[in-house]
Amino acid sequence: MTAPLILTCLWFISANVIAMLPTRDHHWRAAYILIGVGIPLLGWLTWEQGPILGLLVLAAGASILRWPVIFLWRRMRRLLGWGPSHHG
Repeated sequence: MTAPLILTCLWFISANVIAMLPTRDHHWRAAYILIGVGIPLLGWLTWEQGPILGLLVLAAGASILRWPVIFLWRRMRRLLGWGPSHHG
């Protein structure tokens, strides 16, 4: 096992442990930290292991951090005007 693969596994374990802990901010602070650590880790993993594993890890990470992804998607739709029209 390579170093990026081991660190990615530790990232997934940490994310799941953090999800089980109670927080007052609904895990948003932890999500920002996980994103900040996960993006460079994903790049390193993709560089070392290839794009297929990189895409699989990206999908798995997005499923763990689904609410930040959903809010980003909603914001992008609103900024690009892809949302539903509210003309009445």
